[in-house]
Order: sequence, then C-alpha cells, then structure tokens
Amino acid sequence: MKISNKAKKVSTTGFVKHIGGIDFKVINENSFEFTAKVQSFNLNSKGISHGGYIAAILDNGMGTSAHYVIGEKVCVTISLDIKFIGVSKENQILFGKVKVNRKTNSLVFVNAELFESKNLIATASGVWKII
Repeated sequence: MKISNKAKKVSTTGFVKHIGGIDFKVINENSFEFTAKVQSFNLNSKGISHGGYIAAILDNGMGTSAHYVIGEKVCVTISLDIKFIGVSKENQILFGKVKVNRKTNSLVFVNAELFESKNLIATASGVWKII
C-alpha cells in the first residue's frame, strides 16, 4: 500500500469537525503523527483541555493510524485506555505520536503518546476491530 507522508487534514466531518479536527501524517508503515490546536470550546470549567477532548483526539489519531495500516478498511474502537498525565490550555498545539504494534486478520493494537511542546499530556493504548 502506498501512503503519502504529507500532513493532511482528516476528520473534517462528523463529530471531530465539531472539536476542531486533527492534522495527520504518516511517518512509516507503523508510525504516525497528528496535531490538534486546543480551542476555547475544548476547555473544561477550569480553563484546561477537557478529558473528553483529549480522549476524542487520541481515539481519532489512533483509529486513523489503524485504518491506514489495514489498507484503509473500516475499523472501530473496541477499547481505549488513557492515562491523563498533564494539562493543556487554549491555543496550544497538541502533538500525538502513534505506533501500531500489531495487526491480525481482525484486530489492530495501537499505542500513543500526546504532548504539548515537550510536556507529556497523556498516553493511550487501544484495540480496533476490522469490519
């Protein structure tokens, strides 16, 4: 499968469009990156990124990675385990590093780290079901 390594806007429709979207980049056949800008509507009442926003961009970045690894077939999240470590604020750029660890005929296993600058914001692991 030939995949461009140029960054491109993904998830510009549906739910992720409403939280600002993400930019996605293929690094190699098992490694991917994404970025997202924290906007005012992504914040909780304390002025930091809402945990649901962090979960949504991780799910999207990891799921898009799984989608590419399986030849752009449809896949859905079975499980997503997130460790919230740091915080991010409005106008900061979040940077996700995604690694697809393994794929079978029916499942894709993915890990990710999410940073703001050099500060670790969250880590995640998940499993996607190939449909």
